Amino acid sequence: MWSLQRSMIYFPDTSEVPAAADVLEGGQDLTLHTSDGLELEAWFAPPTEDAVDRDMAVLMAPGNGGNREGRAGLAQHLQDRGFSVLLMDYRGYSTNPGRPSENGLIRDGLAATDALEAQGFAPDQTIYFGESVGGGVVAALLIQRPPAAAVFRSPFTDLAEVGKRHYPWLPVGILLRDRFSVTEHVSRTQVPISVIRARHDTVVPAELSAQVAAAAPNLVEEHVLDDADHNDPVMFGPEIADVVVRIADEVS
Repeated sequence: MWSLQRSMIYFPDTSEVPAAADVLEGGQDLTLHTSDGLELEAWFAPPTEDAVDRDMAVLMAPGNGGNREGRAGLAQHLQDRGFSVLLMDYRGYSTNPGRPSENGLIRDGLAATDALEAQGFAPDQTIYFGESVGGGVVAALLIQRPPAAAVFRSPFTDLAEVGKRHYPWLPVGILLRDRFSVTEHVSRTQVPISVIRARHDTVVPAELSAQVAAAAPNLVEEHVLDDADHNDPVMFGPEIADVVVRIADEVS
């Protein structure tokens, strides 16, 4: 179990994805350069032509499954609302080199903030959006590179708590190498935070997401989707993008 645990946490889709321009209006393919020498492919896209440019970017840190192509719809909703978007894939996802781990994913997130700065978006012009495990990445970035705001979608308090729910017969707290201590980081920052949770989440129990919201000293919104599960289409849809709009309005 010790040697196999990361295969029980990360479920990358290693398929090749289309060019950004084929998926997102104005999309560009970017290469992220990590501090440990990896080159990771990502997508960047400006606001759509008809949108009012907010001069803000959203860094999208995905969850543990699939790849960036599966988040393109949400990226489009954000573009339509005036945001530039950087949609990353972690190491080991799509055709990216490397193997995922907590330390590795945080390095990947830092490389994404570097890429956004190169596009003209400093951290104080950026909203971090973390989906599930991506919330663990965003939580670490809050401390290292504080953004204008952050949105957590289906976050957990720490990964061990999720593991205990899914594998109650295992000593998860002892075995787990990747911790993603979200509430520890969230409780230490004054960055404005919004939390989105599905009331009937079968992957990350809703009460864990509620605890993340309760830990945030500067909570802007706790948005609950009553009839949704973790990966339902609504969790990638316009209602999610509207939460990002509201926190952007709060900090602009």
